[in-house]
Amino acid sequence: MDATEERFARLETKLVYLEDFLEKLQLVTVEHSDMIARLKAENHALRQKMGELSDAVQDIPNVRPPHY
Repeated sequence: MDATEERFARLETKLVYLEDFLEKLQLVTVEHSDMIARLKAENHALRQKMGELSDAVQDIPNVRPPHY
């Protein structure tokens, strides 16, 4: 094997590793995108619930209970 063939073989090996890495990275990116979407939806639901609870608390009068 001459130097050119050896160099070409190393480049092919690197390319295979890079392709594998890219595929794994894409899978992780898709998983993270899905997780972010779920977390955004959960955050939105919690914000709505907090708003509802905040409105309910404001409706309760701030008076001392009768046992004081």
